[in-house]
Formats: sequence, C-alpha cells, structure tokens
Amino acid sequence: MPYEKELAAAKKAATLASLQRVLLQSDVHSKSDKSPVTVADYGSQVLVSFVLERELPSVPFSIVAEEDSGDLRKESGQDTLKRITDLVNDTLANDGSYSVSPLTTEDVLRAIDNGKSDGGSVGRHWVLDPIDGTKGFVRGDQYAIALALLDEGKVVLGVLACPNLPPTSIGSNQLHSSNGVGSLFFAKVGHGAYTQALDGSTETRVHVTDIENPEEASFFESYEAAHSSHDLSSSIAEKLGVKAPPVRIDSQAKYGALSRGDGAIYLRFPHRGYREKIWDHAAGCIVVSEAGGIVMDAAGNPLDFSKGKFLDVVAGIIVTNQKLMPSLLKAVKEALNEKASSL
Repeated sequence: MPYEKELAAAKKAATLASLQRVLLQSDVHSKSDKSPVTVADYGSQVLVSFVLERELPSVPFSIVAEEDSGDLRKESGQDTLKRITDLVNDTLANDGSYSVSPLTTEDVLRAIDNGKSDGGSVGRHWVLDPIDGTKGFVRGDQYAIALALLDEGKVVLGVLACPNLPPTSIGSNQLHSSNGVGSLFFAKVGHGAYTQALDGSTETRVHVTDIENPEEASFFESYEAAHSSHDLSSSIAEKLGVKAPPVRIDSQAKYGALSRGDGAIYLRFPHRGYREKIWDHAAGCIVVSEAGGIVMDAAGNPLDFSKGKFLDVVAGIIVTNQKLMPSLLKAVKEALNEKASSL
C-alpha cells in the first residue's frame, strides 16, 4: 500500500507531540509570558522529527517547518533550550515507546534544524506546524499538531492531532473535550479520511456533511479577528441565507471538525499583506478532500503546495462540500466585489 508506513509514522509522531500538553499545563497557567508556547512549539518539532527519523530510517529526510534553532544557539536562548530538552525527554520517558538515552541539547538543536527545507515540486517533504493555533493553546482552547507529506509537490497524506477537540461532534456550546481525550484525523490520497480518539480507540471513516441548502449550513471561522475578516464572512453568510451563528475556533481543528460534518463551511480571509504558509493548510486540506469536501481559494482555484513555503491564493480560502461550493463561490465573489467597490 503506497504511503502506508509514512502514514503510520505520521500518526505516531503527531500523537506523541500532543502528549506534551499534560506536562506543560502548569507552565501555561503560571507563566505570564509566551515561553510555554515557545517551548511547546520547539518541543513538538523535535518529537515529530525524532519519530519520523526512527520510523522511516531509509527515507531521505526533509521537513518544511516554522522553527529553526538560531535563537536557541545564542546565550539568551540557553534556558529555553534546556526547558525544551527536558520536556522532550520527559515526554519520551512517559510514553515509553522508544528505549533511547536522553537526548542532549545538541540532539535537540539538530532535530529542530531538520525543519529547514523549503519544500517545492521535487522529491518528498514533510510539512509541519508543530503548534497550530498558539493562542488557542495558551487559552486551553483548540490547537493542532498538523503534519502532511508532499510528494512531487502534491499532498499525499495528512494527520491532525487535536488534543482539545472531543471525539464526538461539536456545536457552538460544546467545543471542548469533557473527558480530556482529544481527536486524531488522518488521510492518505485515494483512501478516504478517518478519525479516532487520541487515546487510540477504533478508527472511523469520516465524510463531510451532505447539506445542500445554505440556510441549514453552519460555518467555521478563525477565533481571532486578526487572523481572518469576520465582517467579510458575515456578509457571505448573509448572502447565502445562513441562519446559524459562526463557530469560531483556532487552528486546523476546523478542518478536522468539518471533515466529520460538524459544520458545512470554513471561511478564511486573511488581512491584506498576509501570505498563507503551506503548513497552515496542507494536512487539513487532504483530510477534508479525502472526506469528500473541496478546498479552494476565493477565485475557485485549487490550492497549490508545490511552490515552496508559501501558498499564493486569491483573496482567501473557502472549504465546503461539493453541493454547496457553487453557491458559496458566487456569494464570495459578490461580497469581495462589494468590499472592493466600497474602498
């Protein structure tokens, strides 16, 4: 089976990285600065790199990721580096899957720098967002460890570990896991999308909602108004006749929730000047696509992950099922034209 080993390794890596949350909870609550997020971000990247190298030792290794070790190698970064190293070693020890000597700070720096790839259309590249939704992470809300594999510029598999997203369907009143067990979503090209609880329960195939009446649809958007234009989303929803209020959650957890039919539409319209990164959408895009959904930019173009670290999209990203996409695209174009004419 193509990509079977790679998918198994990706699931293991993202799940292991999600275990840091428990160890860091006291830090998040007791420290007023951003240091717990920084430690978690780097720690997640180290753990994913560690697992992929061990599970796929014969495969050329390349990760496109947000972090590099530059700041940690400075004198001012030594305390943070030690905390990252301790966190990674504690996570590995608690998990118990690997019998290895504790990693040194040099091991940690090397693992972080595995993420220096620029991606592109040639060869294979892992694409990682180690903590997608950092503000959600700090608030104890939604975030994701998002990992995908590019092969010759195409996304061929993706995994989303969502530690705070309940394994059962969410609504506007039930956004958090009540029992502390999060959700794992995964997909590989041509084989559908699946979910299971992060504690390893039986996997279930997922499919996007088959709603075709926009009035019955609910939609997701970014929690933070700074990340996406809520006014534009509201205008589009009004044109479609959507009656339900938007469900605002952080991170690619939105893609996971949409893949199992928790909502029907996801709208993202970043503010002028922002360039989308491939790690913000690669894993979520294949999960939704394999669940029967469609991911496009606001002009109706498919997303192209083959151009390096950035996605060049027109105006924004829209996600829904095949039945709703024509009317959604029409509403999006009308709303964008109105916005442009009012400037």
